[in-house]
Amino acid sequence: MANLSYHENVDKKNINKLRELGSELPSYCREFFRGIEPRTGSRTRIAYAYDLKVFFKYLLNNNPYLKKKYSDISEISLADLDRLKVPDFEEFMEYLKYREDEDKELLNKDLSIKRKISCLKSFFKYFYKLERLENNYISRVGLPKLHQKEIVRLDIDEVALLLDEAENGDMLTDKQKAYHEKTKNRDLALLSLMLGTGIRVSECVGLNLTDVDFKNNGIRIHRKGGNEVTVYFSDEVCDTLNIYMEERKTLIPIEGHEDALFLSMQMRRISVKSVENLVKKYAYLISPLKRITPHKLRSTYGTNLYRETGDIYLVADVLGHSDVNTTKKHYAAIEDDRRKRARNMVKLR
Repeated sequence: MANLSYHENVDKKNINKLRELGSELPSYCREFFRGIEPRTGSRTRIAYAYDLKVFFKYLLNNNPYLKKKYSDISEISLADLDRLKVPDFEEFMEYLKYREDEDKELLNKDLSIKRKISCLKSFFKYFYKLERLENNYISRVGLPKLHQKEIVRLDIDEVALLLDEAENGDMLTDKQKAYHEKTKNRDLALLSLMLGTGIRVSECVGLNLTDVDFKNNGIRIHRKGGNEVTVYFSDEVCDTLNIYMEERKTLIPIEGHEDALFLSMQMRRISVKSVENLVKKYAYLISPLKRITPHKLRSTYGTNLYRETGDIYLVADVLGHSDVNTTKKHYAAIEDDRRKRARNMVKLR
């Protein structure tokens, strides 16, 4: 078999994981996963499988009729689901707020509850459209109202401090400094690229050497959903990438990781978790009160691009948002700030 790309390997692992989870669920769940495959990613289907498992376990343990009838969730039929009414789903929502599972206490916030109920809505709607269910009472259940959270991002001066720290490591511990000497060029290039393009962490770790085009200052990335696009970076980012590329030529990756752009200390393709830890390490030193993640670097880039251009459609396109309303939701605070500044721009007299 030909060597699979990073993204193909991720999909392969996810598909195997979905099969494993699906084997524990009623057989018609696997039919549902196949039905939604053309319009969903493998990670989305895995999340749905976990959510459905929580729902079926809840039914088996709490629904009096099903509790008596079955001993395993795989035995629950579609006819059993057809018996559920609106109060059954509302009781499940109440259960999700706090539950115990295998001696663990689990709390779900409104966002998590909304995701689980949205999964069930898709599930019941799928079989209702196929006329395998006569009722679709969950369509009448309201979703939790989400409160708008403040978007956490780095300020302009914090971006500079973060890159300075990645380059110099002045605030690192002695132990960290020993490793920093070996990774500073990689760390600076990686952070500069994420802050200078707004790419997702999965897109960053999936980059190969052949994905970088220094002639046009562009990188080829694989978006969510499998689209392949070119994103362009500045001359400033280009400089840090060039320094790292010279070092990268001297590194000898282990077999199977020869194409990877960013390598770990073990000479493997750097992982998402490693990038998360890397960002957390430097960000804590320069902004300890902000919980900065790779996604917050993406928000930082989107904020700066919007402030410079005022073009929400450009920001949506560069960030790879399929719906501009997603972008507007994230940058509404800046939009309001722009409206306030505009109040004195038009002179009447």
